[in-house]
Amino acid sequence: MTLRLATWNINSVRLRIDQVARFVQERAPDVLLLQEIKCTTDQFPRAAFEEMGLPHLRVAGQKGWHGVAIASRLPIADNTTLEVCKLGHARCVSARVAGVDIQNFYIPAGGDVPDRALNPKFDHKMDFYQRLTAEIAKRDRHAPLVLAGDFNIAPGENDVWNHRYMSKIVSHTPIEVETLNRLQDAGGFADVLRDRFPEPQKLASWWSYRAADFRKSNRGLRLDHIWTSPGLTPAVVKDTARIHDDVREWERPSDHAPVTVDLDV
Repeated sequence: MTLRLATWNINSVRLRIDQVARFVQERAPDVLLLQEIKCTTDQFPRAAFEEMGLPHLRVAGQKGWHGVAIASRLPIADNTTLEVCKLGHARCVSARVAGVDIQNFYIPAGGDVPDRALNPKFDHKMDFYQRLTAEIAKRDRHAPLVLAGDFNIAPGENDVWNHRYMSKIVSHTPIEVETLNRLQDAGGFADVLRDRFPEPQKLASWWSYRAADFRKSNRGLRLDHIWTSPGLTPAVVKDTARIHDDVREWERPSDHAPVTVDLDV
């Protein structure tokens, strides 16, 4: 069975529910991971997802901020969510679908100053990664695991529009890149997008709203990721990982584009 997995920072699920429905109809994900749903769990538009054919839900909501959800065509089994946010934000939700452990994250952005002592938001981001890395290091690498979502770090030189400039900006500073690499190494994860599109090809999944024409300004960052554990990476269907950047052109879009990959499970 082929399982199509999608991750998308939707930037308010209720505001963009029509876009979600269009994406589901046109791209046919079997499992959709959403970040920044920006509603409480009871406010989540469950009926709309049932109409889309994604009736199986796991939602972790929060009033006005953050929030994550998983919607699936296939039945969902419960599993252990990696709760590593020291502030208790709704930043992770998990599910087991077709035997695959799926952990969906909205990792803190980190504010503007890349200094843990001067910026509590950046300290929160680094603490989140430290806790998550410690949890991942305890897990069996041979178990099928997906780590996905908005990681708020663009790791490679070609995951940002200008490496030299962005190396001083939160999301691509050396300490963040090193931190993300440690997490990836802890689980032996494959980065399915970069594996399909090797360096030096430029990749981006986020573009600021400040640009009237995001393609013309071309200042994107690859903040959205799908990683697979060694026990799952052989199931990645060749040449299926992609960024749906055309979705960023839709009316009143999220500033993030969806990312998908197919798994042969």
